[in-house]
Amino acid sequence: MSLYRAIATVGGLTMVSRVFGFARDLMIARYLGAGIMADAFFVALRLPNFFRSLFAEGAFTAGFLPLYSEILARGGRSAARAFAEAALAWLLLVLLLFSVAAQLFMPLLMLGLAPGFQDEPARFALSVEYTRITFPYLLFISLAALYGAVLNGLGKFAAFAATPILLNLTMLLALPLLTPVLGNAGLALAWGTFAAGLVQFLWLACWAGRDGFSLRLRLPRRSAPVLRLFKLVLPAAIGAGATQVNLVIGVILASLLPAGAVSYLFYADRINQLAVGVVGVAISTALLPMLSRHIAQGEAEAALVQQNRAQEFALLLALPAMVALLVVPYPIISVLFERGAFDAATARATADALLAYAIGLPAYILNRTLTPGFHARQDTTTPVRIAFGIIAINLALSLLLMPWLGHVGLALATALAAWVNTALLGWLLLRRRHWYMDARLKRRAWRILLAALAMGLALWGLNRALLPWYGQGEAWRIAALVLLVLGGMLVYLGAALAFGATRPAEWRSLRRR
Repeated sequence: MSLYRAIATVGGLTMVSRVFGFARDLMIARYLGAGIMADAFFVALRLPNFFRSLFAEGAFTAGFLPLYSEILARGGRSAARAFAEAALAWLLLVLLLFSVAAQLFMPLLMLGLAPGFQDEPARFALSVEYTRITFPYLLFISLAALYGAVLNGLGKFAAFAATPILLNLTMLLALPLLTPVLGNAGLALAWGTFAAGLVQFLWLACWAGRDGFSLRLRLPRRSAPVLRLFKLVLPAAIGAGATQVNLVIGVILASLLPAGAVSYLFYADRINQLAVGVVGVAISTALLPMLSRHIAQGEAEAALVQQNRAQEFALLLALPAMVALLVVPYPIISVLFERGAFDAATARATADALLAYAIGLPAYILNRTLTPGFHARQDTTTPVRIAFGIIAINLALSLLLMPWLGHVGLALATALAAWVNTALLGWLLLRRRHWYMDARLKRRAWRILLAALAMGLALWGLNRALLPWYGQGEAWRIAALVLLVLGGMLVYLGAALAFGATRPAEWRSLRRR
């Protein structure tokens, strides 16, 4: 499967999942708003997601996939299956022990994650209760990540890319179905998260079996490949944890702000993550196994070309997304969320956070094209060292900006730290001669930026013209946002073609693939 086809497969399915994710977020906003119950649930969701990056998609995949691809290329499917079964045995053991310990010490974990909640016993108690329910999601999604990495290593990207759709559908159904039964929308979402993890694991286990790669459960045993896996996964886990610590720092500091700050950041990040998820995740998911394969076969030039094309594709979508979120953050938040418990003041506070997050959007996505350059060479240590420096920078910026800008300062600190992280990754790859911008990327990057700026001017003017529509009722507000989106897309496409940022023949070729 070609890089563009893999990106299109993962990105297309991720886009579908984001549509359901928006529907889920709209319903969460309607049921929970931005009060105590919402803050408690979002903290409960953050904790298993934090550890998921350590045990699942981030660290485990970064260590597992290059080794798995190497064993598959040299030893065939039987050797690769044996390695995957050994990895499953150890992953399951570690997760079970960790999950039991977390359940026992959940109040202490909550004190570390949201220290500001302890001054409000009701919010603290809800957070502990919800997190105890959601935490097993970590076990299921980590096992799902193993099966997903196995499928991706075989060049089969669709099943793993579809799992977020199941997550969003399960949580979307949980609110209307379980809230009347449990009498509490937060509890309904917590149990929905638990069920979503189980559904995703069963889905991928079935797909792996369908492709002849069902994994048998074995007792954990030491072996040379497993020891190599630990040597790669442990630094990657620390690095993934360091990256997630930046987000956790935001939650910790936001818990010290007035009620609602945690929720403002959550809703803003959900919009920001649309582009990061659709583009960044798709690129990194497709790029890592391809780079691993090229490097294992000694094809350094092919790896460089793939990485440059991935960065070109990232800029083509990330720069206009950043400009759009900078120019019209309030209409996006207001039209999507402002109803039920989500009022106008909440929409304005969330839009301010979204504007700050958007500054770092290209950096988040470019990071996904640079990090595989290290992981594919089985270097999981260097990104860790950088990540720890970024933690210090993010914390310093957060403490500096929060007294002046409140929750917006926390979002801005995260965005600025992301740019520093991306710059350091690119500089080190360049210094090691593992990456450089080829002539085509240099030629097109500034043209993409010009096209995005032209779109931004058009959006600014169109938004001013549509201002009266926002006060005319729900249908008019939705129509205004649709016109903004379609108008921005048409202007950007026209400008990109006019400036030579992309060519029609390339899109026709991509569509055929």
